[in-house]
This record gives sequence, structure tokens and C-alpha cells, in this order.
Amino acid sequence: MMMTQEQAFLKAQSQLSKLEAFVKQAADRGQRIDQAERELFSQLLELGRTLLEAFVLEDWLERLCVKESFHEAVADLRQLLGVAPSERAAEQISRRMAEHAESFVGRCVPPADEEAELLVATADGKGVPMRRPLAERVRSGPRRGKGEKANKKQMAYVGAVYTVERFRRTAADVVDELARKESATNRPSPQHKQVWAEMTRVLEGEACSGRQRLFVEMAVACHQRDPQRRKTLVCLMDGEAALWAVAGEWLPRAVGVLDLFHVLERLWQAAYCLHPEKSRSAEQFVTHRLQMLLEGKVGWVIGGLKRLRDGLAGEKRRTMTTVIGYYENNRQHMRYDEYLAAGYPIGSGVAEGACRHLVKDRMEQTGMRWTVSGAQAMLYLRAHYLNGRWEEYVNYHIETEQAALYGQLAA
Repeated sequence: MMMTQEQAFLKAQSQLSKLEAFVKQAADRGQRIDQAERELFSQLLELGRTLLEAFVLEDWLERLCVKESFHEAVADLRQLLGVAPSERAAEQISRRMAEHAESFVGRCVPPADEEAELLVATADGKGVPMRRPLAERVRSGPRRGKGEKANKKQMAYVGAVYTVERFRRTAADVVDELARKESATNRPSPQHKQVWAEMTRVLEGEACSGRQRLFVEMAVACHQRDPQRRKTLVCLMDGEAALWAVAGEWLPRAVGVLDLFHVLERLWQAAYCLHPEKSRSAEQFVTHRLQMLLEGKVGWVIGGLKRLRDGLAGEKRRTMTTVIGYYENNRQHMRYDEYLAAGYPIGSGVAEGACRHLVKDRMEQTGMRWTVSGAQAMLYLRAHYLNGRWEEYVNYHIETEQAALYGQLAA
């Protein structure tokens, strides 16, 4: 646990008494000055470290750990302060630091007068490289078999909740924006974006679904930010059926929107079944059908693709079938003409950005492997850091620990 000021002073007093005793003993024994100096310096460093731990050491360490590897964080802290824990200790400190991260989430409610008109929930998944369990490593030995991957990944389910103003556009506006590969200059920005991530793990002897836990958290956040349900709630995701099923359970009033960029990706796959890659004809194929989809003519596009599939064979036919199936399965979330007229967002860049910033940038650095508990702790801490709530969380964590120790909040 994080050391309180009272604990630090008690430990420092003991170290100071030890320091005084050493000085007296060295004088009585006539110890050489260089030997006494080295020991004295070492004890002074320990005394300084004790006092630093109470005020800045763990805070500084965790600020570094949520941004870079434990190895780099420890090295940076040692360079800054001359003292630092081991990498293993840094991992353990991170887990302790995250103990109250879940209970802190309910305190992260933005001021109502700073919220925008639309409430948006978005989610996606990102794999985290995992360590193999010890029993599995012992069975298989240190060497991997042919075709065996160096590590296995477990999904972290990443979500974000934010508000945004309506942004009404036409189908032609969107096509033009995508063609120029530039966002519109007047596009409203998300307000008070809060990200979160959950992994499936065993709690109290039972497996708890990361997807379910994530959507519970997002449902709570949506209720806290719009308790009277006055805002239009939009759920914006890709076509993963499992995510939509859980969203329907926990966000039943939300308007479902299929991320347009995943739709566009499938259009390009269909185009390359019929035209050379990067050709003008493939581009025209995509532009024409994208315009149709944005105008609400999803059935027309699906019917046309089915007719084109009749002239294909082999892998190209299978690809076209997959594209058609994707559109048919997600058709209820492809009412883009209605979404554009209402000013709803249609691209899940926030979710993909959260996957990158929250998970990939920290959890997938070279050579990293995680346990479930270690990964979840880091995801919790990094979420509070990226949400701009780090100072508040550190204070909350210390106060909660002190309340447990002394039965009252710290003064």
C-alpha cells in the first residue's frame, strides 16, 4: 500500500536514530573517515528514499509506468532521483495502485453544463499478448513447436463514452470528405471522453466476461451523464455480433450505428474481386456504391453485389459472399441517410483511437507479455491517466487506504 505521512515519519525517525548511533560508534572505534563516509551516505539515501516514498516516489513511478515499460520507468526514476524499486516491485506497486480504480469510476461525472447534445457509447476489442501459464510452459518445454506462436493474445474490450454536438451532412459531403482524406473543419469535438477497458478474468472463483463488464460500466456512465434520458444515445461500433448482442442488453434505447469505415473496407474488398487493385475502375466502383449506402439504398447495393457474384468463382466468389453477408447481418445499423440528417456520428474513430492509446501503445511494446491481473491493473491505471483524472485518482486511492487503516479519511 502507499505509505502515509505518519508511517513515513515513524520509519524516518527509526532510520535517523540508526544514523546517529552509527556516527557515535564510528567515532568511538576511530573508523577511517572514507569508510564512515560511504556508510553514512548510504544510510542518508535510505532516509531520503523513505521520505520520498511518502510524497512523490510511488506517484512519480506510476506516472512513468502508465506511459512506458516497467524497465524504462524504473531506469528513468533512478536517473531522476537516484533511487528506484526493482522492476518486479514496480509491477507489484502498479497492481496495488489499481486496487480502487473501479470504485473511482463512479466519481468521474462531468459537469452537466459542459456536456453536448448527443451521448455516444462506442466499443471495440484489442488483443493483449499474454504469458503462458507456468504449467503449460513446463509441459511444452522452452522451445515452441512448428507453427506455434510465440505468445497468445487475450482480448481487452475497450469502450468510450462521450458527448458531441450534432453534425448534419449529406451523402455528397461525406464522399467528398473521404475522397480528400481530410476531416471537415467545422466538425464538433467529443466532450469529456472517458475510456475504459475490461478483460475476461476469474473473480471469486467464477469467470467474468470482459464484454459484459465493459458494457455495465458504459451503461452506468450513460445513466450518470444523462439520468433523465433527455439526450439521444448513439451506440457506434463495427460489425462484431457479440458486441452488438451485449449492447442490446445494456444499452437498449441506443440508436445503433455501424462504423462507416468498416463498411468502406468491405466495399474495397468487393471492388478488387472485379477490378485491378488501385485502379480507377475500382475507385469508381467504391464511390458509386458508397454514395448509395449513404443515401439509404442498402438493399440496392446488396442486390447488385449478389448479381455480380454470379459471374465469379473460387476465392473471389467467397470474398464477395463474405461482403454480402456482412452487409445483410448489419443492415439494421446502416440507416445512414437517417443518421446524417439527424447529425449522428457514423465513424468509430474514437473507439479505434482508444484501442491504440489505451492498449497498443502501452501493452504491445516489444517483448511484452502480461498476466491477466497485471494487464487489467495497467489498463485501469492508464485509463484514469488518459482521462485526465490521475491526480484525483491518486488522492482518492490514498484517502481510501487511510480510511481502511485508521477508520477515517485523512485530514
